[in-house]
Amino acid sequence: MYKEIIDKKYTLAVIGLGYVGLPIALAFAKKIKVIGFDINQKRVDMMKKGIDPSNELSKKEFAGCDIEFTSSLDVLKKAKFFIVAVPTPIDENNKPDLNPLLGASSSVGKVLKKGDYVVYESTVYPGCTEEDCIPVLEQYSKLKFKKDFKVGYSPERINPGDKEHTITKILKVVSGCDEESLNEISKVYEIIVEPGTHKAPSIKVAEAAKIIENTQRDVNISLMNELSIIFNKMGINTFDVLEAAGTKWNFLKFYPGLVGGHCIGVDPYYLTHKAESLGYHARVINSGRYVNDSMGFYIGKNLVKKIIAEGINISKSKVLVMGATFKEDVSDIRNSKVADIVKELISFGVKVEVVDPHADSDELKHEYGFGLSKSGKNYDGVIIAVNHKEYKVLDEKYFKSILSPKGILVDVKGMYRNKIKNINYWSL
Repeated sequence: MYKEIIDKKYTLAVIGLGYVGLPIALAFAKKIKVIGFDINQKRVDMMKKGIDPSNELSKKEFAGCDIEFTSSLDVLKKAKFFIVAVPTPIDENNKPDLNPLLGASSSVGKVLKKGDYVVYESTVYPGCTEEDCIPVLEQYSKLKFKKDFKVGYSPERINPGDKEHTITKILKVVSGCDEESLNEISKVYEIIVEPGTHKAPSIKVAEAAKIIENTQRDVNISLMNELSIIFNKMGINTFDVLEAAGTKWNFLKFYPGLVGGHCIGVDPYYLTHKAESLGYHARVINSGRYVNDSMGFYIGKNLVKKIIAEGINISKSKVLVMGATFKEDVSDIRNSKVADIVKELISFGVKVEVVDPHADSDELKHEYGFGLSKSGKNYDGVIIAVNHKEYKVLDEKYFKSILSPKGILVDVKGMYRNKIKNINYWSL
């Protein structure tokens, strides 16, 4: 498989061209023949013009790439090595939504041929590839797993907005359904991955490794968030405490904040879902999720209390929320916990205005029911919810100019700590 791909006799296909799939497809396309497949024709048309719909990659990243963008299964048939990189979200009940993954599996199954390889990159619970995806491949292809086609799993590690830890720069975990597939899949990824690969002993191990990466971060951040609630009651600043504790050589440097997006805020639910199906209730992971999912409401409620304490009529108050994306310096609004802050403030009758230099107003309106405004003046509260680079240059004079005389500045991640002297200031 590897030799035929490197000689450009076989074509590699990437299914799902979002934050994960497109960088992988373009990286491979600089070395081998690639088909980039997505069911969204509008996105395909944009990529044909060298435009990344996710606003992550510049036009020059498309240059010199041997890639054919398509939404056609007839074109997809030409591939021999398939990489599936579609989203794995959760539903309104925090249960895994496998529809995109199973839909992609059915598309691949319809074009699968004897001798083909399928590698999944989407984050799933251990067992999902073999228990949920492979039966779909068999059903639509009428082929037999292992005998007719091989399957592997290689978890994505792409971090939106991170220009340093890109697909070609980070060690890749790979796995296969047998020793032959493991070696072939490893060699294919080594075409683009400079640090090489780590060969996991099984598909389940690779799936588990990915899901605990984000679960570990989630649990650690939830501890920081819980500590911030406790320290707030004590009247001490959490970031001051963490700075002092961080002087110890083995202290783990995690910080409180909003935990949203399509990775840390989602992946632990896949693990707890699988644990429940096995008869085990994951106490630590579920507790961490509860704390992190509550932080938006906690921030909103605390600001309301502080506004009331200043003698301001809460139903006539006005608050500016700065930042709406799930993290700094990206345009991605999926699972943004800023929406929880806005929802909580509105529930108290507060007039809320939201600004963000990266987010799309129509997307926000469609997803959360509010759009972007132009920032004004005389706000009773200003919340810096996301640490965009555009906000790092702002100073106390600026915030004074837009706050009312008794206005409160809420600095969620402590960006302006020790820089604000004459404004009512609060951070986690």
